[in-house]
Amino acid sequence: MSLTTDFNDYRQRMNERVLAYNNKVIKRFFNLDTNAYQAGAVPVKVKEMLGLACSLVLRCDDCVKYHLGKCHEEGLTDDEVFEVFSIANLIGGSIVIPHFRRAVEYWEVLRAEAALGAPGTHQAATHPPHEH
Repeated sequence: MSLTTDFNDYRQRMNERVLAYNNKVIKRFFNLDTNAYQAGAVPVKVKEMLGLACSLVLRCDDCVKYHLGKCHEEGLTDDEVFEVFSIANLIGGSIVIPHFRRAVEYWEVLRAEAALGAPGTHQAATHPPHEH
């Protein structure tokens, strides 16, 4: 397994378990989250960059991984991702740095797996949209 496959498999498995409880509020929240990131006046790529920056500032490593995967799917370059990282570090301060380090590691794994054509590099195909 890989860092990305492990994360995506766990996320999918746990989302299925959470949704199996059939809680109306949770389901509505997941739906709201999914719909907020759909194309609209703001392009999906920009929404994912915003999600990444906010996730870093909030120090949610799972959210950071999720948004990095989506940013990768949207074709962000290293320069674009590092500008988002820069903004998040500026807004969040030095407490963001450990999460930033893990984000860089995950981004590098995403890129390496894509270069090798590894499975699991496009999480949208097997995972429900946008349920952190």
